[in-house]
Amino acid sequence: MNIREQLEETEAQILSPKACLSQNSKGRVREEAPHSFRTAFQRDRDRILHSKSFRRLKHKTQVFLAPFGDHYRTRLTHTLEVSQIARTIAKALRLNEDLTEAIALGHDLGHTPFGHSGEETLAKLLPGGFSHYEQSLRVVEKLEYDGKGLNLTFEVRDGISRHSKGRGKILDRKKEDLPATLEGQIVRVSDVIGYVNHDIDDALRAGIIKESDIPRDLVAVLGRWHATRIDKMVVDVVESSLKAKLDRIAMSDGIMKAVVALRDFLYERVYYNPGAREELRKTEKIMRDLYIYLGEHPEGYIRDFPAGDPLETRVGDFIAGMTDRYALTLYEKIFFPRSWQS
Repeated sequence: MNIREQLEETEAQILSPKACLSQNSKGRVREEAPHSFRTAFQRDRDRILHSKSFRRLKHKTQVFLAPFGDHYRTRLTHTLEVSQIARTIAKALRLNEDLTEAIALGHDLGHTPFGHSGEETLAKLLPGGFSHYEQSLRVVEKLEYDGKGLNLTFEVRDGISRHSKGRGKILDRKKEDLPATLEGQIVRVSDVIGYVNHDIDDALRAGIIKESDIPRDLVAVLGRWHATRIDKMVVDVVESSLKAKLDRIAMSDGIMKAVVALRDFLYERVYYNPGAREELRKTEKIMRDLYIYLGEHPEGYIRDFPAGDPLETRVGDFIAGMTDRYALTLYEKIFFPRSWQS
């Protein structure tokens, strides 16, 4: 018995009967020989962590443009915070931490530069629309490794593609609308727990809101401090999921109502706040101009994969993959006048 087989046996012995075991994975699109000491989900985690798309997250906006300050979250720090929250829940419920971590690390790989504004702009530009969770799946299936993809397991791909419903239900009672695994459901709720808390923290730092602006009833339920709110939500998810006998990942009605209200508060006061979006509005023009130019001059920029995909889709892939600073640099290169070089 090699190390991987020992790890798989340990999973079967110590994890909950409701956990998704590595040895029971539905597998990959392209069959691969098992690794000698890493489980299938460990390999997926490592592939995501070492991908170019993951590294680019450090220079992609979460809500506030990163150049505004060193302490604001980026897509990378958001991803790491979500991963930590998700692993804490998975460990407490004796579910598969490796699967949970792989999904969490890959959930935002398809996010655009310039945060919500970038996603909204691409959704308007592309004929078929755009959503970051669908793009994240496209990244791992068709774009990484020069079109070969990462060849991840079904469970990780499923969790990535179903990690978000925008402003829809966080944990839908309809199983067909949720990730197929409890680990995927954990990432879905952890994503919301992460961003409603750290986006409040960043908005306070930016002066967009004051502590007194947060509705008192939500403070009474969730707590005043950043760490307190996260702990309250995480504990509730663990206790509610156990109460539901792990038939699903759950949240109590009271905490769920407060989380949704806090999310609505963020959309109203932060995401769609004129002051917060003033600079991001300028990025809409940047992305639109780049999209038009690259569609007319794809040479040297737009790859010829995935094979058979129309040019506008591949232009969308290129723009979605940009970091904030690369988009700004390319825009300057293409559209700004340069002095005459003798």
